[in-house]
Amino acid sequence: MLAALATRIAVAVVTVGIAASAHAFDPESTLPINVDATGIALKGYDPVAYFTDGAPMPGDEAITAAHDGVTYRFASAANRDAFLAAPASYIPAYGGFCAMAMSLGYKVDIDPNAWKIVDDRLYVQANERATWVWSEDIPGNIAKANGFWPKIMDKAPAELR
Repeated sequence: MLAALATRIAVAVVTVGIAASAHAFDPESTLPINVDATGIALKGYDPVAYFTDGAPMPGDEAITAAHDGVTYRFASAANRDAFLAAPASYIPAYGGFCAMAMSLGYKVDIDPNAWKIVDDRLYVQANERATWVWSEDIPGNIAKANGFWPKIMDKAPAELR
């Protein structure tokens, strides 16, 4: 009972303050990738820019690429081309759901400005607080999230509450 309460508190900490976005999160979606209603991933941010610019960059609506039925936007054609050459190198972990929440067994929306690259993998978070909590034990949280992901990747976020 105490563990369940601790998990609920941790999820509340992660989800409080999630930035509002024109790219709406669908808590009923069973897709393993966090997309908006139009199929845009990463809230329209360029997944390559995290690696090349060291910062999140909004993608241009005119510069896109599709991968696994999902549309990604890019800040430049060069970033789009880099993505198309090696998409697995740039796609965020856990389908672009919050890495901290995933370590607790939940699929939670993200703020594209809350992120970290670890071992050449992009991890996005619900907010800066989630990034801070996740950073307290990155290897442990990744291990826990890796354990949950195959079990819940095809479940709706609302189903996991």
